[in-house]
Amino acid sequence: MSYERSLDEMIQKLNEETLQRNVDRRGFIQGAGKIAGISLGMLIAQSMTGVKVDAETKFADYPFSLGVASGDPLPDSVVLWTRLAPKPLEGGGAPARNIPVHWELASDDDFHNIVQRGTAIARPELAHSVHVEVGRLQPDTVYFYRFKAGHEYSQAGRTKTIPTYSSSVSSLTFAFASCQQYEHGYYTAYKHMANEDLDLVFHLGDYIYEYGPDEYVSGSGNVRTHSGPEIMTLDDYRNRHAQYRTDENLQAAHATFPWVVTWDDHEVENNYANTIPEKEQSVEEFVQRRIAAYQAYYEHMPLRKSSMPHGTGMQLYRDFAYGNLANFFVLDTRQYRSDQANGDKSSPQTPESMDPSRTLLGEQQEEWLLDNLNYSQSHWNVLAQQIFFSERNYGPSPEEPLYSMDAWDGYTPARRRITNFAANKGMDNLIVLTGDVHASWASNLMADFDDQHSRILGAEFVGTSITSGGNGADKRADTDRILDQNQHIKFFNDYRGYVRCQVTPAQWKTDYRVLPFVTRPGANISTRASYIYEKNQNGLKPMSATLVPHGKRRSNEVEMDRYHAHDRAHNKQMRNTREKQPE
Repeated sequence: MSYERSLDEMIQKLNEETLQRNVDRRGFIQGAGKIAGISLGMLIAQSMTGVKVDAETKFADYPFSLGVASGDPLPDSVVLWTRLAPKPLEGGGAPARNIPVHWELASDDDFHNIVQRGTAIARPELAHSVHVEVGRLQPDTVYFYRFKAGHEYSQAGRTKTIPTYSSSVSSLTFAFASCQQYEHGYYTAYKHMANEDLDLVFHLGDYIYEYGPDEYVSGSGNVRTHSGPEIMTLDDYRNRHAQYRTDENLQAAHATFPWVVTWDDHEVENNYANTIPEKEQSVEEFVQRRIAAYQAYYEHMPLRKSSMPHGTGMQLYRDFAYGNLANFFVLDTRQYRSDQANGDKSSPQTPESMDPSRTLLGEQQEEWLLDNLNYSQSHWNVLAQQIFFSERNYGPSPEEPLYSMDAWDGYTPARRRITNFAANKGMDNLIVLTGDVHASWASNLMADFDDQHSRILGAEFVGTSITSGGNGADKRADTDRILDQNQHIKFFNDYRGYVRCQVTPAQWKTDYRVLPFVTRPGANISTRASYIYEKNQNGLKPMSATLVPHGKRRSNEVEMDRYHAHDRAHNKQMRNTREKQPE
């Protein structure tokens, strides 16, 4: 039997096992990755007829170690991403020169029908990352893609465009996630997400964490270790992104769906505000750190050239119209905000926190958001953003309130400008998607949170973390008290996972998909609760609820514990910094 024939039979067997049309999405990614690596990818080389091989480029190891991704889908376009990183934790390790990267886009998962192909240049100035903006595509259509550099071939990816702006869309299913501290657990949630039937994924921030090894420790203990100390330089941020990207479950979720991303604070530093660092760092030093962090973020995300950093900033807020069904407004609540009030401590409202001149979005972004809401004709208007929007008193009593000064509660006049606008327009279709707080919450959005009989503008769905905070429990010691003090908040849960949303013109259904543990691999996924919102002034309605097998029912933790953990982490950072300084 000839070598070519045995190779063909092997490829055919893999096709039959993992690339058939009804295979699950994770199976597709795994199977396509196997095919890509067989004997220098001979099958792929045949389909890339006419593509010049950059034979001079040789890599110390497999260059596509960080996988592939797609993002920012439009009706006729999508971004395809990869990065050449044969030594991912050592600055990448690709040759320090421009390297051509060939790409293909196909309408079928075995790449028999190539729709487009081309060549991009991976430049050392951008860590040999590639952001291919493929145009002239069909709306609401699934495509498959892959890359080639030198004689090496990437895994295959799957992506999808969104419907045309004016089209009538009957349904949408997507997931959103946030907060994936690498040390706190395994990315099992992404393994399950990759098997969902989704149109796209939103990531709402804290994609990486900046801490050194075991500086930020979860309640259930750290089970993995950050490579290198607290990150400060461009190389540091690149290596940290690369470490997170080497996780196979995260790679699978990226390779299966298009992602729309935005950041929160830990992509730079905990609770930073515009150019103001957390503590004990000069503004000049911090601005340089932020520039490095922003560049590394762009290099590792499937973002368009319009988001490439310029000067000290980066354009990240943007909108996506999913036909006439939903307008998504992706917000940036970090880059333009005023400094947190009251020393960034949990506190009652004060004249400082109630100062109407303070901003969370910045004047330009806020004006952009209100203008878009004003002209929107969509069934749903969705804010994809980072921090708790609804009022949330987690103090010991209604008479002794505590609010997060890092959340919208710390910028109450800025929030009122949005809710007053929505109330004056008679809106009832405002949905807020939130991350940040490492727990699941569901809340009615009130025109006036102090008046539970005021107009219901929509709903806020807060997603738990992928790993941050460790294993969690069904409820915490302060859960009942917080829900009693905030009547508009209807649900809380403290397991890890993600959120799945199923949307029609009349109904928004949210499923809280959770895991009983993250400190070891292998946890099963379950839907802890489902809520619907129907624009009828009845507010959120529970549809189902279940106990999570093998999960902890109750913990002694309270909301303030998360803030204390960050304080302890910062104190460790300061000690480590002082120990490094020469006497």
